[in-house]
Amino acid sequence: MARDYYGTLGVAPGSSDSEIKRAYRKLARELHPDVNPDEAAQQRFAEVSTAYEVLSDPEKRRIVDAGGDPLATAGFGGGFGGGFGGGGLGDVFEAFFGAGAGGGGRGPRGRVQPGSDALLRMQLDLDECAAGVSKEVTVDTAVLCDVCKGSGGHDGSKPVNCDTCKGAGEIQSVQRSFLGQVMTSRPCPTCGGTGQTIPDPCRKCAGDGRVRSRRTMTVKIPAGVGEGMRVRLQGQGEVGPGGGPAGDLYVEVVQKPHDVFVRDGDDLHCTVKVPMVDAALGASLDIDTVLGGTATVTVEPGTQPGQVTRIKGQGMPHLHTGVRGSVHVHLDVVVPTRLDHKQTQKLKQYKEVATHEHLELVDSQSATNGGLFSRLRNAFAGR
Repeated sequence: MARDYYGTLGVAPGSSDSEIKRAYRKLARELHPDVNPDEAAQQRFAEVSTAYEVLSDPEKRRIVDAGGDPLATAGFGGGFGGGFGGGGLGDVFEAFFGAGAGGGGRGPRGRVQPGSDALLRMQLDLDECAAGVSKEVTVDTAVLCDVCKGSGGHDGSKPVNCDTCKGAGEIQSVQRSFLGQVMTSRPCPTCGGTGQTIPDPCRKCAGDGRVRSRRTMTVKIPAGVGEGMRVRLQGQGEVGPGGGPAGDLYVEVVQKPHDVFVRDGDDLHCTVKVPMVDAALGASLDIDTVLGGTATVTVEPGTQPGQVTRIKGQGMPHLHTGVRGSVHVHLDVVVPTRLDHKQTQKLKQYKEVATHEHLELVDSQSATNGGLFSRLRNAFAGR
């Protein structure tokens, strides 16, 4: 049977988030162990905390409203007060007071930490994306200190426990709130939360184990890359604090606009102007393609404006297979704007012939249709 989380908080199923939060805070003031040390009150406080955790989560609340129990199969204990998401009551206080509330110490973090990943962008033109390229890049990053080799100490000085936090990595303080006295924790300002200090730090890196440096490296970009694709260089990012392992460097491709082609995946689109006469009579045109080749565009007789001709195998190579896409040639039929006297006369003669042939075709169709309709009319009239 599903547990009544709404009833535990004393609110109706249709209550708003603010009403649920307000009800929880009211009960928490009454039942918190610092205010009410009674064992029954502590059990009740655990139940109230669990109910609030469920109803403040939109997905879990949806399951409750559908008649289910989101904690029934989520690895929680059989008892209703089996904890707050499995993380103890400290998570309740974090929701209101931030990390470290409730006295739940987390201990020191390691002085040696992994480094961060780095990202740089590289502009490439279409031909470079098609063929692939190797380029030198300069990056400003954190590298291993060459004096202490990451140890952070001068002349072999070793880390010792911090005098401020005694190696705990955090310091605790008691604060008063509407729930009573609450123990809060924050990273130790002396050691930065590591629990250790170096008595005699390295003169070059000041004990960090790394220094900022500018270095140049060669990046190999494979053929077929496109806008937004990234090349990963493992271990070429920033060295971590304390000489920790370096992160990765990602090189993101920014593709420059091309004067002729517009890219669509592995296909390319371009527009070719075709004189009106060539569109009417047919012609063959040669165009330059990527990777230094040429392709022949066949203009069929009677080509109309906007017609598209596809040339297979002349587009961009696929990043993984190398198989090239197609070039889609959009034909733009160009009508002449200036004609000399001879050209004008030729077009007029063509117009007269074309008009005469058109009229003859219309008359022929009319006669044929008329004869057919006459035969049909006579056939029906004879019945």
